[in-house]
Amino acid sequence: MALRYNNEVKIPVGRVVLTGDLSIPINALSIVIFSHGSGSSRFSPRNKMVAEHLQRKNIGSLLFDLLTEEEDELYQNRFDIELLTKRLISATEWLETLPDAKNCRLGYFGASTGAASALKATARLPQIGAVVSRGGRPDLAMEDLDKVDAPTLLIVGSRDYDVLRLNEEAYKKISGVKKLEIVEGATHLFEERGTMEEVVDLATDWFQKYLQKFSFVSR
Repeated sequence: MALRYNNEVKIPVGRVVLTGDLSIPINALSIVIFSHGSGSSRFSPRNKMVAEHLQRKNIGSLLFDLLTEEEDELYQNRFDIELLTKRLISATEWLETLPDAKNCRLGYFGASTGAASALKATARLPQIGAVVSRGGRPDLAMEDLDKVDAPTLLIVGSRDYDVLRLNEEAYKKISGVKKLEIVEGATHLFEERGTMEEVVDLATDWFQKYLQKFSFVSR
C-alpha cells in the first residue's frame, strides 16, 4: 500500500506531549482519528484492525494516546471525559496543521468511553464529517448529543445488554443523521468469531459514505 505519510508522531498538548501513529494513503482525501477507551491505548488490536482496513480503502488514520503514561496511572483520568475531549480536540487541530493532511475531511472512531469524548468533540468542531462508536458510552456525553450534527453510527453487540440500553437512550438525543447497528451475538469487546469483522465493515462503509463522498468539495 502506497502511503504519503506513515510515522510515529508527537502531538503537543498544553504542557504534555502525546504519542501517536499517523498513516495517510497516497491518495487519501479523509482521515479518521481514533479515541480509545479507558485502559486501552493506540496499540489496541481492535482499533488497529479498523485503521488498517480503512487505509486499504484509501482513508488515513491517527491512533494516539490521549493520556501520558504518568497520567494513565491515575485511574480517575481514564474517566475524565472533559479532559479526554480537550485532548482529542487539540490532536485534531494539530493534525489540521500538517501539510500531508491538508484538505482531508476528518472523522472520529470512538470505543467504549472514547466514544463519549469523540461525540463531545464533534459537538464543538463543525469540521468533523462523521463519527463511529464501537461498544461506546455515548450516554457519558448526553448533554452534548443534541449538538452533534455529523452523521453518527453507533455499533453495539446484541449481548452487551447494559451498553445497548445506554446506546438506545443516547440515540434518541442525537440530532443529525444517525444509525444504530446491533451486531448479533457480540458482547462488549466483540470477541466472538466474525463480530469484529462486521464492525470493521460497518465502520468502513459509514466513513466511505460520509467522508469520501464529499471530500472533493474541499479540494
